[in-house]
Amino acid sequence: MTVQTRLDLADQREGADLAAFLGRLLRYDRAAAVRLQAVPGPDGGVLAVFGRLPLGESAVLVVRTVRLAGPVAAADLTVSAGQLLESVDESGAALGLPAPVTGPSWAGLLPPRSGWRPVGRPPVDRVVGEVRSAVEEFKRRVAEVPEHHRSRQAIDAVADEIWSRPLGAAADLPLRAAHAAHTIGFLRPGAPLAAYRAGAWLRLDAPAGSVLLRTAAAPGAGLGLSPLR
Repeated sequence: MTVQTRLDLADQREGADLAAFLGRLLRYDRAAAVRLQAVPGPDGGVLAVFGRLPLGESAVLVVRTVRLAGPVAAADLTVSAGQLLESVDESGAALGLPAPVTGPSWAGLLPPRSGWRPVGRPPVDRVVGEVRSAVEEFKRRVAEVPEHHRSRQAIDAVADEIWSRPLGAAADLPLRAAHAAHTIGFLRPGAPLAAYRAGAWLRLDAPAGSVLLRTAAAPGAGLGLSPLR
């Protein structure tokens, strides 16, 4: 059986956007891995790129979808984010698939594909304002911690207290989801946002991608292995 090692992108912008997404992930974790799922379609298909963004002692999943030019074979593998970034050919609108790696535990437990119910459509300008205010509070409170007590644990405790608060623009979501969307580059002026829940999972959608997080363990929740659409 022939294994597909190269994917053609729909256009150069897809490559640039994917490179920016991977670069942001690697800024937080130089050894980051991403799970890839290529889904064939009538116009070439879609590649879903799942990553993990650590924020304080917690983390969220982020997913960027990339439009592909056909033909595309179905694929599902976990690869090094750094090697994937190196394989992006923006000028040639193409992407190489690195050799699979042993994935981290989160890569085996993706959100469900169906069963999502809407819980709000927060205005992006208000969400950005809340995130910026929270970031300023975080910086101020960390600066107020005596230097000899400013450990990683102390900093993470401040972060977790702030980012666990409900988002004013969509109370079902914690601020952490909006912070992750801002950090990964999904919050853009005028971008429509939508919030959803499925069991223990929460999701914030933007045109550039989605942020997903689990609120609690729930039997049977989050066992889907297909990309969100």
